[in-house]
Amino acid sequence: MQILLAEDDDGVAAALLEVLYDHGHDTRRVRHGREVLTYHRGSDLLLLDLGLPDIDGLDVLRSLRAVSDMSVVVLTARGDERSVVRGLRLGADDYLVKPVRLAELLARIDAVTRRSAARGAPEARKVRAGDVEIDLDARRVVADGTDIELTTKEFDILAVLAARAGTAVSREQVLDEVWGEAQHARSRSLDVHLTQLRTKLDRPHLLTTIRGFGYRFGDAAD
Repeated sequence: MQILLAEDDDGVAAALLEVLYDHGHDTRRVRHGREVLTYHRGSDLLLLDLGLPDIDGLDVLRSLRAVSDMSVVVLTARGDERSVVRGLRLGADDYLVKPVRLAELLARIDAVTRRSAARGAPEARKVRAGDVEIDLDARRVVADGTDIELTTKEFDILAVLAARAGTAVSREQVLDEVWGEAQHARSRSLDVHLTQLRTKLDRPHLLTTIRGFGYRFGDAAD
C-alpha cells in the first residue's frame, strides 16, 4: 500500500517508517501540511499528525476532503474530546492518540483499508444519462447511438463528473483529479475544456454549473 505520512517529529517518523516498511507499505514522509495537499495523489492512505509546523492538521484535513476521498488516519498527541470529534466530523476515517501501540496502528490501517475497498467495490463503470452513455473503462462516449470524439482532457473532466452523477462536485476536485493539484493556474484551462465538452455533447442540461462551488452531471429529469 502507498502511505503518505505527515509527521514533523523526526524520531516518531523514523519509528513509523520502519514498522510500515517491515509490513510491506511503501511510505512517503512529509513534514508540512502544504506538502500533503501537493503529494496526496498516488497515495492510498494518509497518516496525519495535527501539530504540523505550517498548517494545523484539521485545516489540512478540511482542505483535503474538498478534493479527495482518500483514507485518513489521524495520529496525534491531541486526545481531547473536541479535537477527536472535529477530526472525525471533518472526514477522518480513524483517530489515534499518541503514544500508539504499533500493532494497533497496523490493525487500524488494515481496517480502514478494508472499509474503503468495500465502499469502492460496487462502483459502476458505465454511466447513462438520457441518451448519453459513458464507458469509463473504454473511455468512450455515445450519444443517441453516435460516438462523441473527445480529447483526453475533455474525457477526464467528464469522467470525474460522471463517476459522481447527480452529485455536486467542487471545481477544486475536478482540477485536482484531472491536473494533479487544485491549481488556480489551471482554472482557465478547465473553463475552455468545459465549453468544448458542452458543445460536443450538445445537451446543455447534462452539465450544470453550481455557482460558487462546481458542477453536476446528470439529467434533472432522470
